[in-house]
Amino acid sequence: MTSLLNENKYWKKLLLGIGFTFLIASIGYLLALVPGFNLVGPLGSAIVLAIIYRQIFGYPDYLRIGIQFSSKYLLRFAIILYGLKLNIDVIFDDGLGLLAKGAVAILFSILLTVYLAKLFKANQQLALLLGVGTGVCGAAAIAAVSPVIKAKEEDTAIGVGIIALVGTIFSIIYALLQPILPLTEIQYGTWAGLSLHELAHVALAAEPAGEEALAVALLAKLGRVFLLVPLCFVLIFWMKNRKEIDVDGSPRVPFPWFLLGFIAMSLFGSYVLGTYISVSQSVLNSVDFMTTFILTAAMVGLGLNVSLKDVKNKALRPLLAMVITSVLLSVLMFWIVLL
Repeated sequence: MTSLLNENKYWKKLLLGIGFTFLIASIGYLLALVPGFNLVGPLGSAIVLAIIYRQIFGYPDYLRIGIQFSSKYLLRFAIILYGLKLNIDVIFDDGLGLLAKGAVAILFSILLTVYLAKLFKANQQLALLLGVGTGVCGAAAIAAVSPVIKAKEEDTAIGVGIIALVGTIFSIIYALLQPILPLTEIQYGTWAGLSLHELAHVALAAEPAGEEALAVALLAKLGRVFLLVPLCFVLIFWMKNRKEIDVDGSPRVPFPWFLLGFIAMSLFGSYVLGTYISVSQSVLNSVDFMTTFILTAAMVGLGLNVSLKDVKNKALRPLLAMVITSVLLSVLMFWIVLL
């Protein structure tokens, strides 16, 4: 009888905790409809709400089980679903050149951010997350890499918040500069796709330049997303070579099985959906919404772990390193596009 009561209590806490992250994620979506917040997007808005909640009301310990489920397992599930956004066929057909340039952007972003963080004596783990987010695809990349490098949930949440803020500012600056830049629509779209942080930021910056600019921008961005998988395996190899082990003697880096799910969904979306299985655009839009919503709920779970008292001295230097890297990445990709 006692075990049955404990089991019921466990499921109650689990469902209530997951529901709580869903609630804040939903409020984040509503907040993203407000002018100003619409530029930040639902994910950024929701994680800010979660951080504010933590500072005012503290961490909801009663719901910890469900919140941790969202921040760990729903996060991995969202990354798997994110694979549907990646059309491998399009990249191999039209984007091999962009793929090579995307690899340069990723290497440049990670190495420079980590180097500057070391120079500034900043938090190295947070800097690595920001470098990956800058180079690859923002919050999704940070979420995918976090379990690989054993990042603290607090660092992951801070990294996502910083990426959302800085990426939004950069995308607005790009859109304002576009009419006066000596670039064609295709060149501008390529530049945006190779240098901006999130898919949403790329779309925000490229859309005013026209359909051709938007199409090539998204293609360039998807090339960088494609490189997320090999990057994760490089990081696994790097972590294992550090010869760090947990207290119980097990390897520090477990194999990230969710990445195989990401690859499987990419292959499924690229070669099965639409070819062997007919799916309407409304269904695809619904899956896309669900993916973003689940990722947002997972980020809420991470945001609830952020204590601003601890963050104050931790985030400023990595933020500075990331901003410098983002500026120099924009300059480098602008030069490459003009070649």
